[in-house]
Amino acid sequence: MKADKKEINALVLDVLLKGHPDDPRPIFKREPVIQAIGIEQFKLLELVPKKVEIQIHDLVYIGDGDRDKIERVKRRISYEELTHTALLELPFVIEQLVKEHEADYISFFNKSISISPKLHMLHLLPGIGKKLMWEILEAREKKPFTSFADISTRIKSIPHPEKMVIARIMEELQDPDIKYHVFTSK
Repeated sequence: MKADKKEINALVLDVLLKGHPDDPRPIFKREPVIQAIGIEQFKLLELVPKKVEIQIHDLVYIGDGDRDKIERVKRRISYEELTHTALLELPFVIEQLVKEHEADYISFFNKSISISPKLHMLHLLPGIGKKLMWEILEAREKKPFTSFADISTRIKSIPHPEKMVIARIMEELQDPDIKYHVFTSK
């Protein structure tokens, strides 16, 4: 489970040059905003850009110090506050991030533990029940997994382990009351 800390980089989901459409202020008083997702903890954020061109899927620095494209992080937003465009882009961006950080998710398969006597961290992934959990535990005991391809080769009933991870991340983002945050922060 991820420690809650500041995001340093984010991927742009939507660029609203005339501000958010729900903003009741007149257009000339609105500031441009960007909806983005942090690449470490998948925090959904609203950012205020500097006067530079920013495109959807751009990687922007939002950490401390001098930022080249972002003036400030305005606030954290919920899944429900995402624009239609951001909602459409979100699954693709999450898939990209999961593939880029494959080693982190392979580590989850290799190191996940029991949360309680009746619940294992692997159960939190969609589609993993008791039988499949034991199959994963036995396979990783013989030899740790090295990639998503390795998991799908050794565990025949998991053809796309990355899709399970992506589905869990989406579930954590969509449900604000979810009990366990495995890949995102509250």
